[in-house]
Amino acid sequence: MADLASTGSLQIRDVSKMFGPFRAVDGVTLDIEKGEFLTLLGPSGSGKTTLLMMIAGFLDITQGDIALDGASIADVPAEKRNFGMVFQGYALFPHMSVRDNIGYALSVRKRPASEIKARVDEMLDLVQLQEFADRKPTQLSGGQQQRVALARALCFAPPVLLLDEPLGALDKKLRVEVQEQLKDIHRRVGTTFIYVTHDQEEALSMSDRIVIMRDGAIEQVGTPVELYERPATKFAASFLGKSNFITQGDKTYALRPEKIDLRLAQGGSDARISGTIRSITYFGSMKRIIVDSIQGEEIEVDIDVWRNQEALTEGAEVDLLWQEDAAVELHDT
Repeated sequence: MADLASTGSLQIRDVSKMFGPFRAVDGVTLDIEKGEFLTLLGPSGSGKTTLLMMIAGFLDITQGDIALDGASIADVPAEKRNFGMVFQGYALFPHMSVRDNIGYALSVRKRPASEIKARVDEMLDLVQLQEFADRKPTQLSGGQQQRVALARALCFAPPVLLLDEPLGALDKKLRVEVQEQLKDIHRRVGTTFIYVTHDQEEALSMSDRIVIMRDGAIEQVGTPVELYERPATKFAASFLGKSNFITQGDKTYALRPEKIDLRLAQGGSDARISGTIRSITYFGSMKRIIVDSIQGEEIEVDIDVWRNQEALTEGAEVDLLWQEDAAVELHDT
């Protein structure tokens, strides 16, 4: 079982990883709190999985240090770190039952049979798979297999659980369901979760904090609300959600499409920008409208259908309005 003295807090200090001349991770410093659900978010090649593999101990650190509860684990092999791990491919043993898969880590640790049974029963209840305990993985759906993998990773009570794109093999509807289940499980077990994804909706809906990574370095760290409402850079604004970039003088501002009001052109000093509707796309509850502004900028506006009953058509001249604090000044322009 995990060292009960461990709280599961991690300290990452100036960590870099080189593959020959290529710097995959570049001077990352980050504190991860006990019980936190922290997501590493970024595009392919941003360094998020490489950083996770160094935390796991599967990759050596080129520079810097990683500590668990203040004690360095940089030289501790992966199997001695006692971290749980969940991958996209599940990695379940096909010849074993669900029960035996979940209890495997305790079996190799030579725990008493009574302890294993009690703990596995607890995990089956946690992931709501009691009735599937005696089935083989091939008899389960993808979502059920992923819950088995999660239960197996948590069964030995690790201080930290590392999850590398764990929902990537699921279809969209099932992903949403498992996201909700995973968030609920995290809340119930209180284990530190470090989650890697390139899916911004996953990151926004599940995380306590998000680390946006770019070219091996940290671009910005914050809560989902902080990052969405106050992105610091153009990359952060464009990668986490959609943004319009409005230039005023020598400053550039990020403006979310849903924070813009749109009306048929009528002039007046309250209109911030005027333009012409290029296209209208209907999504049921909302419409996405692309406007070509008179300044030559393309501006995306998302409006709730129920709030806007005007007969908007392509080619119509419109005014765009927004609150002063809706536009966020960016720091990298």
